[in-house]
Amino acid sequence: MKKYFFILLTIGLCNCRQDDGDNLRPGGSELNDRRVGASAREILSAADYQSVEVEIQYMPGYEPEEATVNNLRNFLNELINKPAGMQIHVNEIPASAKERLSAEEIEKIEEEYRTVYTEGPKLGIYLLITDGGHTDPSVLGVAYKNTSMALFGKTIHDNTGGLAKPSRVKLETTVMEHEFGHIMGLVHTGSPMQSNHQDPEHGSHCNNGECLMYYASETTAVLDFLVSSPVPGLDAACRNDLKANGGK
Repeated sequence: MKKYFFILLTIGLCNCRQDDGDNLRPGGSELNDRRVGASAREILSAADYQSVEVEIQYMPGYEPEEATVNNLRNFLNELINKPAGMQIHVNEIPASAKERLSAEEIEKIEEEYRTVYTEGPKLGIYLLITDGGHTDPSVLGVAYKNTSMALFGKTIHDNTGGLAKPSRVKLETTVMEHEFGHIMGLVHTGSPMQSNHQDPEHGSHCNNGECLMYYASETTAVLDFLVSSPVPGLDAACRNDLKANGGK
């Protein structure tokens, strides 16, 4: 398999918020307001939650491709134990009309529009697709809470579909699955490592350039690779971490 060849970036790309794991906000959303990786075992195993409901919200013009959503469903079905099944809902929310969105602005959008939360036997997961870019223009996606992620739709659209560019489905799928990897505890953020494969220069990312959890998968550094190669998969080390933490 073809390997990535990238210039190393020195930014922290997971945008993982580190807290003590305590619930932070009152009301029905407290179980969904913890640090990235805090719900890894809850997502992977059937011990606490028998089903999962994924809410994908997008801003006008940035609806995910149907094939991307199907790829995500297949990806999760291969990895998580949810005997009562999985639901994925896709719906539109109002535009932000902002060229760049900060982490604080993304969280405010989630607070206003998110409707699916963890309750009873069901675990809720939220994914926002924005009409603007990240404050760092190279970033394509972030995981920022235990069940919360964002994809920067405009940046993805601007870098797909043209000559010498990857398809939108390829890039959306890569970034979306990468961010789900983070909330499932990869790398070393909630799913303990079964072998040492963490990239010390890029935080919660895999040191294998062929793995989905390599740091470049959530930045524009992945573009050249995807033009001629398929969406990267999880390597054996990452899969072993997930399986040991309750996954399939």
